[in-house]
Amino acid sequence: MSSLAALSLSIGILGGIATWLFLTVGGVLIWAAFIAWACFFHTGGDVNALRATIIGNLLGAVAATVAALAILTIPGAATLGLPLWAGIVVAITAWAICIAANVKMFSVIPANVYGYAATFAFLLQTPDKLSVEALTSISMNNGLIVVGLSMVIGAVLGFLSGKLGAAMTKAA
Repeated sequence: MSSLAALSLSIGILGGIATWLFLTVGGVLIWAAFIAWACFFHTGGDVNALRATIIGNLLGAVAATVAALAILTIPGAATLGLPLWAGIVVAITAWAICIAANVKMFSVIPANVYGYAATFAFLLQTPDKLSVEALTSISMNNGLIVVGLSMVIGAVLGFLSGKLGAAMTKAA
């Protein structure tokens, strides 16, 4: 079996199992896991990619959470209006996750941005989670926790699918 066929099969099998498990267990986000899974392969598909994906995705999730808290708690929206205030906060935090690439462990900008974008996607698609109470809770209502956990699982699934695909290639 070609390496592409084996990797495709391993991703399909593990993707199907992961979807079933995520939907059965609930709380975790299959779409966020798939973003991290793709990020793992985009970043090189090896142990270093696993590390970079997890660290970058989590940095982005933390930055998005800080941004959301700043938007909600600092009274800039009262003076500037919410769209302008949110734009300023996003500009600053997006700059921060990119300039953080000067530090080796945060050097994969796409991983940082995927975590940032996935966290804001979660917060904006579930408005009841976009509150100071939810953002500071230690629960699956907290975007940092649910997106972070989902993305770590996705990165690990990427690593496992790579290993399974390689094993199937060798077996053939």
